[in-house]
Amino acid sequence: MPRRLLNTSRLSLENFRRELASVDALPQLCLLAVISGALTGVIMIVFRELIELGALGLMPEGRTEAFEDLPVMVRMGLPVIAVVLIGLGLGWQKKSARRLGITHVIERFSYHQGVMARDNWFNQWWVGVVSLLGGLSAGREGPAVHLGAGASGWIGQLLKLPHNSLRVLVGCGVAAGISASFNTPIAGVIFAMEVVMMEYTLTGFMPVMLASATGAVITQLHFGSAPAFMLPSVIEPRLLDIPWLLLMALAVGVMAGGFIRLACMGERLVRVPWVLRILIAGVLTAAVALFYPQVQGIGYDSVETILAGQASLDVLLALALGKLILTAVTVACGIPVGIVGPTLVIGAAAGALFGLGASALLPSMAGEPNLYVMMGMAAMMGAVLQAPLAAIMALLELTHSPDIILYGMLTVLSAALTARLVWRTQGFFVMPRQGSTQHPLQQPLMQALSRVGVGAVMDRSVTVTAAVITRERARVILDARPTWLLIHRQGDQQKADREPGKAPLALLAADMARAMEEEDQTGVDQEGDGSINLLEIPGKRLELAPIDLQATLSEAFACLDDQRVDALYVRHITAPMMHRVSGIITREAIENYYH
Repeated sequence: MPRRLLNTSRLSLENFRRELASVDALPQLCLLAVISGALTGVIMIVFRELIELGALGLMPEGRTEAFEDLPVMVRMGLPVIAVVLIGLGLGWQKKSARRLGITHVIERFSYHQGVMARDNWFNQWWVGVVSLLGGLSAGREGPAVHLGAGASGWIGQLLKLPHNSLRVLVGCGVAAGISASFNTPIAGVIFAMEVVMMEYTLTGFMPVMLASATGAVITQLHFGSAPAFMLPSVIEPRLLDIPWLLLMALAVGVMAGGFIRLACMGERLVRVPWVLRILIAGVLTAAVALFYPQVQGIGYDSVETILAGQASLDVLLALALGKLILTAVTVACGIPVGIVGPTLVIGAAAGALFGLGASALLPSMAGEPNLYVMMGMAAMMGAVLQAPLAAIMALLELTHSPDIILYGMLTVLSAALTARLVWRTQGFFVMPRQGSTQHPLQQPLMQALSRVGVGAVMDRSVTVTAAVITRERARVILDARPTWLLIHRQGDQQKADREPGKAPLALLAADMARAMEEEDQTGVDQEGDGSINLLEIPGKRLELAPIDLQATLSEAFACLDDQRVDALYVRHITAPMMHRVSGIITREAIENYYH
């Protein structure tokens, strides 16, 4: 028989899961990344088409941000109607189901190993559409990230993949969502690594890059390659612009820090009923829209107006200060809206104001106005997110001008540092979870252990046995050469799991072999009936607690501390209420792996 060139046994789903538990499962992760990016791209097409469909019935000529052309009462009524719909749709649901957008994704990534909640994902669809069509100051990148991360995470949950690979899949969905929103695949990668995953590793970079590129390709096939807003063809910075840009960065940094502080004031409003809070946000938006409808929606049309030099001074002030306050208050009042898009608009208006001021004071030294607009956008984004690299890469991809990078680095870093020092902020998406302890993703040990599944480190040489067995059964067990014996004291695995006081014990098989050898030499039968009681023979028995095969080493480490046990036995769920033991993992094994 000819030798088979393909070993089909390696193609099983169980082997695929086992390989993904390792820290260097790049081929498998890259395959999943392509699927994740394509799925996220399709979802973004559907989401944007839903918004376009709604605009056909609400907006003049079907333009999604034509709030300026609406009758006054209509544009004032839209945000109030939007918050009423959001209140009716979310008010009856539990509080945890109201958490949407990038904040929710980071929470699930940090504290739930990337396992996404379905209720929140379904809510994100209609809340995102209602927020944008209703004229609230909101962006579409928040829904894009949540929808992409949720769909990508479900791939892993459906296949019951290890949580370490699930986390990478969520990062892939985040990158593809940003890439599909702005047509900026590199910025999508950096955003995922810098804001959500908070780490840079080869295992994370390659899959995330593939997902981001795939998402961009899918959306460009449908919408074309045009950026989110039209930009000037040429921007020529000069060294003389650097002092002015640094001054602008200081002002933008102060604005960004104030935005974060104001948006985080929601914790002080917990005593105010949630329905009343969101109604306040809707009424405030309607009041500002009475005079300046430009603050409604994302505001990308306003950016194009600013770049064309057609925005009046009062409109620029309304966008720079009014939209900043409005967006922050909307978030503080508990309405889950995206903030990246609005921060870009706020930064563009602030940069335009500074450019006008520089031209008025020293016209001979002032640079090109659009330079300040673009730098203001990047500076505000970098300072609010405390993600300078993502902002710089977005600037590069939007302008297609490598000459601007030096000036972007100085401006973005100065603004981010100013916001951090003046307001003592750690970024918009870190501040809401800030407390007395360090954020989980800022702990090097937890980061390292989260990259590996228990399946890659556990000892698979385990035999499950009852506490009292015959000598014949003991010999059969030893012939299989296991390392560990997992002893169920009641002989009922399911019952032992439900009764912590009677949880299984682990015993080294070598201890049983030694006890049997001593009995053979002395001729003394401890039980007197030819059986062996594994709870009484000499040897160290480890108290155990269960953990699922999908768990990461960080989950195992936390479980050892919480349960105060010596080791964990790894369970593989085979059917509802049924599972089998796949291995044993000790604290020593985890520590040895890390070191």
